Amino acid sequence: MFVANDALTASPAVLKVLDGVVDLHCHSGPSPFPRRLNHVDASWDGARINMRAILVKSHHHNTVMDLLAMESQLAESPTPVYGGVALNTEEGGINPSAVALSLGMGGRAVWAPTVSSAQHLKAHNHDDGFPAAALDLLEHEVSIFDGTGAVSADTVKVTQQVAEAGALLASGHLDGPSMLALFQTARDNGVTRMMLQHPDFIVQDTDEEIQAAIDLGAFVEHEIAMYHPQVEAPRWPIERLIGYIEKFGPEHTVINSDLGQKANPLPVDGYILIVGQLLDHGVPEKDIRTMICHNTAYLLGLEEKP
Repeated sequence: MFVANDALTASPAVLKVLDGVVDLHCHSGPSPFPRRLNHVDASWDGARINMRAILVKSHHHNTVMDLLAMESQLAESPTPVYGGVALNTEEGGINPSAVALSLGMGGRAVWAPTVSSAQHLKAHNHDDGFPAAALDLLEHEVSIFDGTGAVSADTVKVTQQVAEAGALLASGHLDGPSMLALFQTARDNGVTRMMLQHPDFIVQDTDEEIQAAIDLGAFVEHEIAMYHPQVEAPRWPIERLIGYIEKFGPEHTVINSDLGQKANPLPVDGYILIVGQLLDHGVPEKDIRTMICHNTAYLLGLEEKP
């Protein structure tokens, strides 16, 4: 059983709000990026706050296969863990075959290109604070468009696969116009679970683009890591997060950890700190639970739409 010597202890008030939280952005290992804990560790640590479920994300491989390999260990661990696939260079880009494998083996999520997106490659070349892999993975740009500028046939196929599986489609690190083109195609093809990821980190979406994504049915994700004082960058003030919540509404917002990196706090500790700060700043318990428990459970397919 995983035990961290530096783990935080939550107050009863914070534990009450965290009961049943679903983390859709856990970076446990294995990964080419150094990780603090593996998927089994994350499951055990989640029990500290009675976490309902965890979605583990790798930028480089299909995490469903990790979970199947760890099945005997996970069978004894308390928090259910789910996986999916990010459509980066290592998985063949926008690759319906990779999606078929991941969803067919139990995957719950497909992420649009993250570290292979043009927006990420552009930002990463300007020292955006994103970590580097421990080895050269020969990353190259992956686009959702074909040579004519239209949404590619493979992208259309992927959205159809996601719709058929009832899975989550996340925007990854796509720029605003690419994200909206993806979500429009996805909605047209019947995708009902969509998540716009960290609109103010790397992707730099405008308020108009965020609202357009919401109008297409997407939820807007913000990450605890961005607001945690022990994470190297960007260390934004909690008031920034509250401003987004007030502007777009808790009913359209999800908050996930984006933690698990070797030098960073544990995902659970991130929840304890940031949820405590939200409570201290007067954000209602009901609104916090909407964002961390109910909206996230819907996106993972554990509940019907809130």
